[in-house]
Amino acid sequence: MNIELIIKNANIVTLDESNTIAKSLIVSNGDIVKIFSEAEPDTAGYTVNSDTHVIDLNGATLLPGFIDTHSHLFMYGEMLNFIDCRSPENKNIEDISQKVREKTSQTAPGQWIMGWGYDDTLLEEKRHPMRSDLDKVAPNNPVYIRHISGHFATVNSKALEIVGITEATVDPAGGFFGRDEKGKLDGVVHEIPALEMINPFLPIPSKEESIENIAKGAKVYLAQGITTCTDAGVGLDKGLFELDAHLDAVNSGKNPLKMRLMIMNYLLREDGPFANYTVEQLQEELQKRSDNLIRLDSVKHFQDGSIQGYTAALREPYSSNSSEYGELLNEQEAFNEEILDLHNKGFRIAIHGNGDRAIESNIKALGEAIKGSPRDDHRHRIEHVQTANFNDLQTMKELGIAASFFINHVYYWGDRHRDIFLGQERAARINPLAEAVDLDLLFTLHSDCPITPISPLFSVWAAVNRITRNGSVLGEDQKIDVLTALKSMTIYGAELNFEENEKGTIEVGKKADFAVLAKDPLTCPLEEIKDIPVLATIVDGNVVWENKAIVLS
Repeated sequence: MNIELIIKNANIVTLDESNTIAKSLIVSNGDIVKIFSEAEPDTAGYTVNSDTHVIDLNGATLLPGFIDTHSHLFMYGEMLNFIDCRSPENKNIEDISQKVREKTSQTAPGQWIMGWGYDDTLLEEKRHPMRSDLDKVAPNNPVYIRHISGHFATVNSKALEIVGITEATVDPAGGFFGRDEKGKLDGVVHEIPALEMINPFLPIPSKEESIENIAKGAKVYLAQGITTCTDAGVGLDKGLFELDAHLDAVNSGKNPLKMRLMIMNYLLREDGPFANYTVEQLQEELQKRSDNLIRLDSVKHFQDGSIQGYTAALREPYSSNSSEYGELLNEQEAFNEEILDLHNKGFRIAIHGNGDRAIESNIKALGEAIKGSPRDDHRHRIEHVQTANFNDLQTMKELGIAASFFINHVYYWGDRHRDIFLGQERAARINPLAEAVDLDLLFTLHSDCPITPISPLFSVWAAVNRITRNGSVLGEDQKIDVLTALKSMTIYGAELNFEENEKGTIEVGKKADFAVLAKDPLTCPLEEIKDIPVLATIVDGNVVWENKAIVLS
């Protein structure tokens, strides 16, 4: 057997059932062949030649490659080209307006100005930029700026004109167009159904541009040690174009990540391109069109919005507005029917649920399908699960429903969840990981990039420390240990992906997908985990990203 890769002098954190620590390993044909407790592997009986790549890690840590189970790679790659409107860099609406003004001076009249990342709760004005603000700096260009949550946007008058939204436009179910005190459109677009009315008019990159966008995003992911990535909503903004872009990116070799795709539910409805597809048929089509490089993850559905936009559906009112509970995006009976239909066709289903009322609704719909039409090992999943109570998690465990927690919210929005949206008691238990561990619930962590920056180590840090942006600890009793947090980004992710037999731990027979770290997260101070440098990322035994500051031998 020819050995393609030797890794030696390493601190190999295998994350296997025994939590074995090894020192070296050998790889053939992209698979782990043997693991050694010695720093120098015994290669007797194997063929080692000049083509064998030998990496001496000099004590650095080797982990299984990180598995990102919920982010938006297509969206992120595209947004890298947009105006960055995030805070705290942008302190107020004038800062954002100035960036739009500068971009407008470089753009021909009539062409779109695109931006992303503004957060009304961090701006000095504590409001969304409005059409009147944008009209002043871009009267002749349509402007579209996406909110940091992804659930809102703000547009100017030219954009409304092009899209054909007028004062007489009827709000879509589950979304609405903001209005001022006089009842006039203010330019703020609320929730996915309303955004979907604008999406068809937004500029679409060329095939070549889309490949490069994904390649740029993938490089950032690889630099964080990610080897497998799930795009959590293909078709969310640009329909089948997003699917074609992913296929083009992997087929061109520009995206070396192992990709899994959540396909938006509307693409499988009666008028959708995948109507009447079974899970086997859609899986076969994706793998055939990508030479087995892309796999189907699930069908993606939404049942509420975001806490910071008051559109997450809560059982109790928002702390700062006693009349606001948020709302469900789908009527329960129709929702149940659609979920049952997808379940009966064999699909795994992933449903967005931030508010506890939406989580309850998701559990009801999935529970009816599971009980009414039992299916072994469905691994249906709920996304974000921010405000679930213990009973919700317990019911999920009983039904076999997994959770993917948006743990980064503790840092990025925890202070505002406590002080504005949820109050101390509810905010302290967002992303209740300790309860999930106690219940032995299958779960993973995610960044929802570009909603928050992509970084598995940051998510681990957030789960272990639960520190907010302002330095408070939010929910001491929901902290989990480092080993569990690491497993949630590796082997638990593999299990959620039905891939636990091929990745997620460093064991003989599994894929040689690795992240190389400068320090061991299990032994370094807890507060330093997020800052551990990633030295290299290896996919199928090939170094696909390397930290140029520290060259591997």
